[in-house]
Amino acid sequence: MDAFLAAVVFGISLLTPVLDNDSGTRPLTLQGALYAAVICASLTLRRRCPSAVLAVTASGTAAAFAVTGHKSPLMLATMIAMCTCALHLPRRKAVLEVAATAVLLAGTSVVFDHRGWTGPEVVALSALSASAAAVGFAVRNRRAYVAAVEERARRAEQTREEEARRRVVDERLRIARDLHDVLAHHIALINVQAAVVDLVLETEPVQARESLAHIRRAARSSLEGVRTTLGLLRQPDAPDEAAYEPSPGLADLADLIASFTAAGLIVDQKITGTPVDLPPAVGLTAYRVVQEALTNASRHASRPNAELELDYLPSALRIAVRNPAGPVPRSQSTGPDPLALGEGGHGLLGMRERASALGGTFTTQLTEGRFEIRVLLPHEGTGT
Repeated sequence: MDAFLAAVVFGISLLTPVLDNDSGTRPLTLQGALYAAVICASLTLRRRCPSAVLAVTASGTAAAFAVTGHKSPLMLATMIAMCTCALHLPRRKAVLEVAATAVLLAGTSVVFDHRGWTGPEVVALSALSASAAAVGFAVRNRRAYVAAVEERARRAEQTREEEARRRVVDERLRIARDLHDVLAHHIALINVQAAVVDLVLETEPVQARESLAHIRRAARSSLEGVRTTLGLLRQPDAPDEAAYEPSPGLADLADLIASFTAAGLIVDQKITGTPVDLPPAVGLTAYRVVQEALTNASRHASRPNAELELDYLPSALRIAVRNPAGPVPRSQSTGPDPLALGEGGHGLLGMRERASALGGTFTTQLTEGRFEIRVLLPHEGTGT
């Protein structure tokens, strides 16, 4: 591109003396053609050495003006060099070099044309220099603007991709928690009742049939819960609140405790404070926390009993579940985090994530042979 530009300027410098009708214009000589070729060839290096190219072209233009006494067509090469300096050099340096070149050309005109600093030749040279610099700065600003827009678009696209990935991860965690909460409780009950059936099938058939009925109800509830969760996944445009509408709340706590009682777990329930209608998200989280805590108690407690305490505060709900601790593996008994007490830790981890999602707290502790889960769920007072 630069070589083509240099060839065009060289061609113009060769044709100008031929096409110029001014009788004062000197005819083109071989020496002048070689001189113009050197000046124009320097334009091929204008991007790598803009200052040096400007010095060569400006010196050549001034020398040609001093020899001929007329504006040289090589002034076009100087203007291109000025534009290149304005485009690639630091702004202050570019302004200084363009100004110095303009003064050099104007001074040459004053010295050899003898018309003074206000003559038309000086004004024309100054205007050409300013125009060349203005074009370079305009192109430079345009490129900077386009680069800034592209960078903002790239960052916006990157932010959208990160946000999409974060939402996918959050949705996967929510699905994992929901499926765990739906299945873990009922499968634990099915496991207990199946063990009862195995023990009393031949000796007490009536009790065996009751256990089988509990198994059928638990299996049916599991299927309904999974069907509900999958149905929500098939509604990508539904609002966030829709995820809580078919889900249980503290109003279903009696049925939940009854299912554990049927499985042989004795639950002592205590309610303090004034019960209020909780927001759907808080009610669902409270239900899931109680469900998972009682499921852990039925699986890991050394004795089949648990204590459930619900404390209704003015702007929060405090949940506490305590049960006799079962045997803890030696590798976990010395762990600083009681969360490690859960087998696999997924249930306790799910409770912690649910509480954190609402801005609440989740703590566990093992003291005097009793394992306790405490959860605090804040809310904005009475729900609607």
